[in-house]
Amino acid sequence: MRLRVDVVSDAPSLAWDDLHRPARGVVYGLLREHDPVLAQSLHDEGWRGQPLKPVGVACPRFRGARRKKGVYTTSPQGSVWFASPVPEIASALVAALARRTEIEWGTVKLRVRGFTVDIGEGSVADGPVEVATATPVVVRHDGRDLLPGDDFYLERVTHNLAHKADVLGLPAPRGVRVLEAGPRRRFAVRGAPRIGARVRLAMEADARFVDALRSWGVGLDTIQGFGWVE
Repeated sequence: MRLRVDVVSDAPSLAWDDLHRPARGVVYGLLREHDPVLAQSLHDEGWRGQPLKPVGVACPRFRGARRKKGVYTTSPQGSVWFASPVPEIASALVAALARRTEIEWGTVKLRVRGFTVDIGEGSVADGPVEVATATPVVVRHDGRDLLPGDDFYLERVTHNLAHKADVLGLPAPRGVRVLEAGPRRRFAVRGAPRIGARVRLAMEADARFVDALRSWGVGLDTIQGFGWVE
């Protein structure tokens, strides 16, 4: 399930490092409001005995915002997406956001104008599919962030997708390929860099897994806003 929250910012811009940095705290804050036990368990233990956090976030995006060097500009037409392929987590996010009039995103306040729930089930069929991300995908090997074209990149992306499928009890995708990659992007999160690039992937996949991936994301740190699927 994906939830689009329509927002208006109280500031004309965000610092670039404030784009991804607050995401994790916002998610846990929402979950704690509705279900503190779930929030603590997800934080401490992950999901179903695995450290993975099945949550996806698309950091604030503002339609029609004017470009300005060094900052991330806003506009009156903003949105933030929250999602999870796990019904318990998705329902907790919906319940918490339904009571919100604003979201504190770092130092910026986002006034909530409304939200739309996208169930997404049945949006694709089994078989060949392409998946594109709107935010950089973070994957690592031996502690190093990898970019498309690096050794081990495709191996680690494929492993990440298979791991997520296993956690959800779904068949793993096959024949994963990188069709296209965006430029290198670097963000600082919790005192450490996150380096990645947007990608467009092709794969053979179960339709249920593709729907789940749209609510989780590709790669690591999806709860921090990385790897969000368009």
